[in-house]
Amino acid sequence: MQYTTLGRTGLAVSRLAFGAMTFTSGDRSLGAIYKTDADVADALVGQALDAGINFFDTADAYASGQSETILGQVLMARRSEVVIATKVGFRTGTPLGHAGLSRRHILWSVEESLKRLRTDWIDVYIVHKEDPFTPLEETLSALDAVVRSGKVRYIGFSNWSAWKVAAALEIQKANGLAPFTHGQMHYSLLGRDVERDILPMMQRYGLGLTVWSPLASGFLSGKYTRETLGDPDNRYSGFDILPFDKEQGFSLVERMRVIAASHGASVAQVAIAWLLTKKAVSSVLLGASKPHQLADNLGAAELVLDEGDLAALDAATEPAPVYPNWFIDNLVDESQKVALGR
Repeated sequence: MQYTTLGRTGLAVSRLAFGAMTFTSGDRSLGAIYKTDADVADALVGQALDAGINFFDTADAYASGQSETILGQVLMARRSEVVIATKVGFRTGTPLGHAGLSRRHILWSVEESLKRLRTDWIDVYIVHKEDPFTPLEETLSALDAVVRSGKVRYIGFSNWSAWKVAAALEIQKANGLAPFTHGQMHYSLLGRDVERDILPMMQRYGLGLTVWSPLASGFLSGKYTRETLGDPDNRYSGFDILPFDKEQGFSLVERMRVIAASHGASVAQVAIAWLLTKKAVSSVLLGASKPHQLADNLGAAELVLDEGDLAALDAATEPAPVYPNWFIDNLVDESQKVALGR
């Protein structure tokens, strides 16, 4: 297993992490996602630990809190050995205030997550989404409070825009508040949007990056076909939230099969190994719900893609530039031509 530190902190985390989103003890509200019962969860966590994973991720909103409860139970005996991340922000109940990033909800949610996780502290506490109804200063003050209380060690963000993270970091710095250490964002060969503005911003502030859905909800495992994509038993039948061109996706998978075959690897391993080559990426979350899936994903840590493989994958998935990025890039190109007398 490979290890790194998270952002500019001294927190050592495995470069492959385990995501517990699928854990449930009965909540089937998202049947395509919440499908891993406690016994299988225990086996998967044990398998991850045996492989050297020390970083485990969940959220208070997953399966009505059942994911936290199961993860806390199976990790209880080895709590001092692992890093646990959980999140706050999505709705967790019917009362009006059981959602968002208000001071009230954050302080209440930390206590509830601690109970479910059966722990005295949360290693990494992540705001799960933006809250347009709460002043940013209020959210950042509440996060600082839970860090100062000792209930949380580090804080991060997920699914935030670059401008809001930059604004938050400047507010934190100016007011001596606990700073964000990293962002948990979607990044995959079929979703490279973060490369436009998120990654440059993270580099500027020295933030780490953890990646959710590296296989694009399983699409980059290569298990789907045009005929089976809509089958009721697979994730895409009930949780198709990633906005990518499916036809482009199938073409990409065929290219990946060739690369995988040349290394004696799987398509999923190629997708994860590609992410591990990115310097910005601290850790990649594996969301496997079956032991054989996890075993295959873990193999990505040993896969070394050569420069030709990486160039082919980059060229096949390069995101289209958006404004003002295309304007800036074109202007730089023209300036270089002038400077070189061309």
